[in-house]
Amino acid sequence: MEKVPGEMEIERRERSEELSEAERKAVQATWARLYANCEDVGVAILVRFFVNFPSAKQYFSQFKHMEEPLEMERSPQLRKHACRVMGALNTVVENLHDPDKVSSVLALVGKAHALKHKVEPVYFKILSGVILEVIAEEFANDFPPETQRAWTKLRGLIYSHVTAAYKEVGWVQQVPNTSTPPATLPSSGP
Repeated sequence: MEKVPGEMEIERRERSEELSEAERKAVQATWARLYANCEDVGVAILVRFFVNFPSAKQYFSQFKHMEEPLEMERSPQLRKHACRVMGALNTVVENLHDPDKVSSVLALVGKAHALKHKVEPVYFKILSGVILEVIAEEFANDFPPETQRAWTKLRGLIYSHVTAAYKEVGWVQQVPNTSTPPATLPSSGP
């Protein structure tokens, strides 16, 4: 299911627009319902991410060997990371009214993933696409186009802040491990 993009596709500049008040409210209302099942939703997102983009598992020594979705779902380490991801997203969503706070949180996340974990930034784009897929499925009957657009805008905002943090620390694309496929992008979506 992985697709290797061209170099230009990875480097393509993301649009980063602030969300309007109506868009913030739409995102926050959707998120509040999703976050009520924080751990389960987070696990569902990460399992789909790792199943569809297995090269992302290379950054996780605790569960990179896992192939079966059920094994991933039961992993205490994966569940813990899912809660961390959901917690960071919750902080961003709760503070959409405060661009400085959002920028600060995403800068910390970006810098940690660049410097400590050495994660290619494209995986943030991929993961945010998986998050949008899960939201669209969870709210299939209650996810109108304007709410979808608001979430797509938030996705661009997140990716823009994270990649800015990578640039700030002087990120240089890592040489792929010869046994691991290169970073990939979803084959569809914004």
